[in-house]
Amino acid sequence: MEFGIFVQGYVGKRAETDPEAEHKALMEETEYVVQADASGFKYAWASEHHFLEEYSHLSANDVYLGYLAHATERIHLGSGIFNPLAPVNHPVKVAEKVAMLDHLSGGRFEFGSGRGAGSHEILGFMPGITDMNHTKEIWEETIAEFPKMWLQDEYVGFQGRHWSLPPRKVLPKPYGKSHPAMWYAAGSPSSYAMAGRKGLGVLGFSVQKVSDMEWVVESYKTAVKEARAVGDFVNDNVMVTSTAICAETHDKAVEIAAGGGLNYLQSLLFRYHDTFPRPEGVPEWPELLPEYSAEIIELLIAEELMICGDPEEVTRQCKRWEQAGADQLSFGLPIGISYEDTMNTIRLIGEHVIPKIDTDPVHRTTRFRQAAGS
Repeated sequence: MEFGIFVQGYVGKRAETDPEAEHKALMEETEYVVQADASGFKYAWASEHHFLEEYSHLSANDVYLGYLAHATERIHLGSGIFNPLAPVNHPVKVAEKVAMLDHLSGGRFEFGSGRGAGSHEILGFMPGITDMNHTKEIWEETIAEFPKMWLQDEYVGFQGRHWSLPPRKVLPKPYGKSHPAMWYAAGSPSSYAMAGRKGLGVLGFSVQKVSDMEWVVESYKTAVKEARAVGDFVNDNVMVTSTAICAETHDKAVEIAAGGGLNYLQSLLFRYHDTFPRPEGVPEWPELLPEYSAEIIELLIAEELMICGDPEEVTRQCKRWEQAGADQLSFGLPIGISYEDTMNTIRLIGEHVIPKIDTDPVHRTTRFRQAAGS
């Protein structure tokens, strides 16, 4: 199993007392990625969200990833996501950004796509629609066109219901062989099998705990065996995300977690991701989940809803995800805990956890891409 981190420009309540909170959040998260690169993580994913106050201020993630391409050396940089819906980003512009980032990163870019976080975001670009599933139709129409734009010398053009383009040379072309690995952000269990049938890797942002993982990954792995890839190769890959806090001792990790405002982060998540299934016990905004005490943190650890503890404990917890079939585990780190504690988590996981689980120096997606271009 490979490892990554996930950043999204989470500001939270810091802006109430610090006028530079937004700037600090964005700058600190670049340092988390740089440290993850030095610590042996293989992937860093940057979100694209719009209008999501406090929860995510990372809207121009193409700019952000361009900076990280220069600031890092080995880590693969992924869009988690680029939104390719024509009312948000014209598909040709998305294809151009992907290819450009592929060049700037020296072939380290990973193309994750999706349909937006929920109604607040979607209705900002498509006011008046009443069915959020309308975005699925636009995405389905678009996703298979990207490999054609990258691989055809002159793209044959497209005439669809939601966007069109006459024949044009879409430039630049991706760097080297084939094109970057393609992923889909799955917001519901049925999306896993759909992505598998298209040969796309899954960005499993909606998975809450290990037991949720076991059956959805089975549906994906069954579907991907019969994939009709929309791209140049099948990216047989399931990434899941989990909160991670690692410290020198168990008690210290629990103390950090209890003071990290996790309840507020989770409340914001389901405020904006209203197209995700709402777990039982999560209240509707503006009502918040209760603050997390040390006892609640211990319960979350026991229920495998978060990764937290000393390096030995975190290693065991990560291995549960590996056993459940995850190909990649990415950590949502900037969750309200301090910069120092977050950097320490990254360093400790890199030093003590990753070497015991990810013993292959080559990225899975690199292998898939090289095989396609051979």
